[in-house]
Amino acid sequence: MSQTSSNSDLEKWGRRLVAAVFLGGQVIVHLLKGKIHRRNTLEQMATVGPESLLIALITAAFVGMVFTVQVAREFISLGAGSTVGGVLALALARELAPILTAVVLAGRIGSAFAAEIGTMRVTEQIDALYMLKTDPIDYLVIPRAIACCLMLPILTLMSLLTGLFGGLIISSSMYGISQTVFLESVRSFLSVWDICSGEIKAFCFGALIAIIGCSWGLTTSGGAKGVGQSTTTAVVTALLAIFISNFFLSWLMFQGTGSAVLQGL
Repeated sequence: MSQTSSNSDLEKWGRRLVAAVFLGGQVIVHLLKGKIHRRNTLEQMATVGPESLLIALITAAFVGMVFTVQVAREFISLGAGSTVGGVLALALARELAPILTAVVLAGRIGSAFAAEIGTMRVTEQIDALYMLKTDPIDYLVIPRAIACCLMLPILTLMSLLTGLFGGLIISSSMYGISQTVFLESVRSFLSVWDICSGEIKAFCFGALIAIIGCSWGLTTSGGAKGVGQSTTTAVVTALLAIFISNFFLSWLMFQGTGSAVLQGL
């Protein structure tokens, strides 16, 4: 019985994943046609951006501090304390800032999208939009997709700066690395491409969060219980999509051997 239920859940998840892929294609087509509800888009940008800023910055600050604690103690013992800032900058710009900011938004925004649209689905508000000759993709999905794709790169950049500031405080106060040495290391190691790569990742993650959250909401059924299940599975699926896509994006962007450390030494 449990095996049958598990197979049924997996099959349902697969169908919803395919529906999400098709929804992503529809969003692209509608965007090319210029169908954008500006008011809804601005409202969603406020929800995704300013309302998520504090938690994203707090997360980045403590991640930067913890990373510095772990790296500085090892690098100082190897006589490479002057490279701590640069290594932190590379880790934050390429991986930590976009990934952790996306994880925060997947939990906060992705779940909200799935719950809100799922509630509209089970209460037949989506059907009411069709009766009013309003396409739910134009009215509900595209504003959320635009908001996530625009605001997540901005939040990622601010998280990068906040994480570096947290690392700067820890390295100077706990390990005696001067602020000048730390900042010079950041300048030497970090390139424009490193920052751009993080922004590209953030844009892709924002699209994944919005499309998965909205798709799971639109395919919700089963009343209040179904809304809860959609919310949970939307967040889990978004997190899996973020981690898997991050691997492929990193593989495409950083193939071969690196030279950032050698340039900074």
